[in-house]
Amino acid sequence: MTETKSVITCDLEGRIETFSEGAEVLFGWKADDIVGKKRVSFISPGLVVLEHVETWLKSAVKDGEFSTRTVFLQKSGGLFPAEIKITPTKKDGVHIGYCGVTRALPDVSLADASPKISPATRIFSALVITRAPFLTVTLIPILAAFFYLAHMGLHSTGALLTVALIGGVALHVAANTFNDYFDWKSGADLDNNEYFLPFSGGSRAIELGLITPRGLLGIAIGSIVTACACGAYLVSHAGLGVLIFGVVGALIAYFYTAPPIYFAGHGLGELMVALCFGPLMTAGTAFALTGQAPLAAYLVGIPVGLLTAAILWINEFPDAPSDERMGKRTLVVMLGIKNARWGYFALVLGAFGMVVAGIAAGLFPVKTALVFLTAPLAFQAVKIVMLNYQDRTLVRASKSTVMLHLVFGILFIAGCYF
Repeated sequence: MTETKSVITCDLEGRIETFSEGAEVLFGWKADDIVGKKRVSFISPGLVVLEHVETWLKSAVKDGEFSTRTVFLQKSGGLFPAEIKITPTKKDGVHIGYCGVTRALPDVSLADASPKISPATRIFSALVITRAPFLTVTLIPILAAFFYLAHMGLHSTGALLTVALIGGVALHVAANTFNDYFDWKSGADLDNNEYFLPFSGGSRAIELGLITPRGLLGIAIGSIVTACACGAYLVSHAGLGVLIFGVVGALIAYFYTAPPIYFAGHGLGELMVALCFGPLMTAGTAFALTGQAPLAAYLVGIPVGLLTAAILWINEFPDAPSDERMGKRTLVVMLGIKNARWGYFALVLGAFGMVVAGIAAGLFPVKTALVFLTAPLAFQAVKIVMLNYQDRTLVRASKSTVMLHLVFGILFIAGCYF
């Protein structure tokens, strides 16, 4: 490979803004295929992105520039060794992105140029593939149901709870991986360059080269099998009623993005998420653990279900342009992001309102009012959504919404337990 210098610039999200002629030669892509359509992570091995790129960028900002040897991906799929110098780009003194100047190192082996990848990063890649940090939205309603049942005097065993947790998590992993698989196959992920990782746009695991589409489908199927095995055990304990909850959950998980139903593309995804991670999960847990699902077991899931829908809702904001281009009719697309702000507000307000109504009706323990300790966090998230729904500040609201769901759920559980 001859000595060629590549110059690539990107914004703070990594979206490629310029792609020089030298970059076209080194990477094999035409600028028209890359600029505004891909991110710089697209041309780096996924494990290198996970372990090193954030550190490199921070060093570049701190010291003014950062240089290192690494390996890059060509359009053909092959790797080549190179040296890159990263510098922050600024406009009117404000940091707006990065510039990477790359030259190939034809006399250096791939092994010598490849950055070291730690075992921890390889484990972390599995968490990325399954979107494990979001699995708390399954753990919270299952635990809420367990402790709410105990409050009602309906006690169960730790063994049954453990099986229910494993089955619920497996079903959630199946939903995540089926979602990513079908979004990739449909082209929705390929068209989406507006997302904010790790909150929107899916895991991007296939795009990063962390797993193949076939491998992702294998995880999804394996997760469904695991969930079915857990379900079979719970059926043997509580009866065939458990099967109804499990089948409904599995069908929603699969058809969330799968044709021909495709809930997420027809304005039903948000409702399905609120139901699955709320009343369906709490009532299903109650039936699996005790053989009965009283009305209260459904109602107890509504607050956390609404907050789970709020997580999805806010993460659909940056995805809305590509979703609309691909014909994916989420409620945020149908409403428009300006009007969709009020939908987010309604979901958050509804979660708190349901707790007030539950306490007033004597269904929820008075101590579940502890959830109002999260009101400042909720207010901050709503404020960001209302004022900054079109810019990168929205990431802060996404983080706050995930944290709101977690802390709200923990406090609700504490209110049932103590």
